[in-house]
Amino acid sequence: MTALGQAVLTATNVSIDYEVDPPVQAVRGASLTLHRGEILGLAGESGCGKTTLAYGLNRLLKAPAVMTGGEVVFHDASGRDVDVVQLDGEALRSYRWDKVSMVFQGSMNSLNPVMNVRKQLHDVFTTHRKGMPKADREARSAELLSLVGVDPARLSSFPHELSGGMRQRVMIAMALALDPQVMIMDEPTTALDVVVQRGIVREIMRLRERLGFAVIFITHDLPLLIEISDRIAIMLEGEIVEQGDAASIFRDPRHPYTRRLLQSFPSLRGEGGAFIRTGLTGASAAVTGPTALADGVGGAA
Repeated sequence: MTALGQAVLTATNVSIDYEVDPPVQAVRGASLTLHRGEILGLAGESGCGKTTLAYGLNRLLKAPAVMTGGEVVFHDASGRDVDVVQLDGEALRSYRWDKVSMVFQGSMNSLNPVMNVRKQLHDVFTTHRKGMPKADREARSAELLSLVGVDPARLSSFPHELSGGMRQRVMIAMALALDPQVMIMDEPTTALDVVVQRGIVREIMRLRERLGFAVIFITHDLPLLIEISDRIAIMLEGEIVEQGDAASIFRDPRHPYTRRLLQSFPSLRGEGGAFIRTGLTGASAAVTGPTALADGVGGAA
């Protein structure tokens, strides 16, 4: 576990609504503090508000989503505190990629299918480093691909020519392009097979150790977060219901929902998981286990 440093991002009582009929309270009074160099895991079932909160932290919300309350403060390495909610124009553009970057869920949907990797990486620099010479853009792009374990020859490839794991690594390279202080990763291993997932997670941890950025890692996979995170926050129906270091969440979960999440995964020793304790087998077991975490919880906002 990484020793916690100074805060780099603080969210206090953040509330976000979807202004539809009737209105939906997607995030309700969420508070988080991210420290320099740490991995903060954000876990919860689908629809609980994880991604909506992440978009709020990065000022990426679009109508009908509206932040109705709370504050988000970025504590820059220069010592200056930035009120993220009040940013606009060029200051907001700089914050979104220079200070805080994001790896979006679904790399195939996030990459432009009609542009090769070179063009998409160069776009980051032409937008945020307007005076950067073409030769420098090319060298930096090749360096970024090497950094994430992709052959720089793939700069000429289009997204459909890459495997799922390679596409996700390209997304990570783009997020690292401007040396951000915070990286928000929205389910970066979803839809990847377990071997590729392991490689991506190891790559993220290696880069975090090497470059020193902080990570908000969003997933519904609580066992994964327990393995890689310094601290974990649990979301349920738009609220953060429990926070703590990874060891405490694993050994002494306080909220009933956290315990349900942990119990929804089978134990290799046959001791955990609802479907093992009930003695069900086959198809019935496969249905009962994963759904146990939602019993009594109700729908997510």
